[in-house]
Amino acid sequence: MDKMSSLAGQFQVWVMHYGPKIVFAILVFVVGLTVINWASKMVAKSMRRKNVDASLQSFLASMVSVGLKVLLLITVAGMLGIETTSFVAIIGALGLAVGLALQGSLANFAGGVLILVFKPFKTGDLIESGGQTGVVQEIQIFNTVLLTPENKTVILANGGVSNNTIINYSKHGNLRVDITMAIAPDMDITKAKEVALQVLKTNDKVLAEPAPSVNVIKVGDGMVTLAVRPYTNPDHYWDVFFGIQEQVKNAFDANDIAGPTPTRVIINK
Repeated sequence: MDKMSSLAGQFQVWVMHYGPKIVFAILVFVVGLTVINWASKMVAKSMRRKNVDASLQSFLASMVSVGLKVLLLITVAGMLGIETTSFVAIIGALGLAVGLALQGSLANFAGGVLILVFKPFKTGDLIESGGQTGVVQEIQIFNTVLLTPENKTVILANGGVSNNTIINYSKHGNLRVDITMAIAPDMDITKAKEVALQVLKTNDKVLAEPAPSVNVIKVGDGMVTLAVRPYTNPDHYWDVFFGIQEQVKNAFDANDIAGPTPTRVIINK
C-alpha cells in the first residue's frame, strides 16, 4: 500500500507539473494547424490571382504547409521540455547535405519558379535561348521543352534559361521576316521595289500593320541587294520566309527584272 501511495503521489506531482504544459501544447498544436491551413489557402489564393502556373501553385503551397508544420512540431516539443537544439542541428545538416547534393537541380528549380512567376515567355511562344530556337511546348519545374523548326524536341534546363538571354519572338504578337534578294546593277531599282512590295501586299499571311517594306541595303559586288521586310504572325514565319522569296522571284521574272550574273575574274601570270 505504501508503494501504491508513493506511485500515486508521484503521478499527482507529474500531472500537476506537466499537465498544464501538455494541455497548452495541445492547444498550441491545434491552433497552429488551423493557422497553417489558413496560411496555405491564402498563399494558393494569392498565386491564383496572379495567374501563377497550376503545378507551381500546388508545389509552393505544399512547401509552405510542410515547412510551417515542421516549425510547429519543434515549437510544441520545446514547450513540453524536449531539447530541440539537436533536432534543429540535424535538420540543418540534412538541409545542407541535400542542398550540396542537388545544387544543380535546385538551381533548375529556382529558375523554373522564376520563369513561372515572372513569365518571360509562355507555352506556344517562339523563343531563342541557349543557342536553341523553337516553340515552347511545356514549362516544367526543372526544364523547358521546345519544338524546333526541324521538328526536334529540345529540353533546356531552367537554371540556364533563367540566367541567359531570352529572345521572345512572340511577345508582341507579330514577327518581322528578314529576307534579302539581289538584282542586276543595271535594273530599275524603283520598279523592282514596287514589284516586290506588291507581292508583299497581296500575300494573305503578311500583315498590313506594321507595314511591309523593301529597301536597298547594299550596292556592290556586281549586284543591288534589296532588304524585303514583311511582318507576320509567329505561326506563319516559315511560310512567309520561303513563300515570299519564291513569289518575288517569279514577279521579277514576269517583269523582266534580272538577277545578278555570277562573274569570275581569272588573272594569268
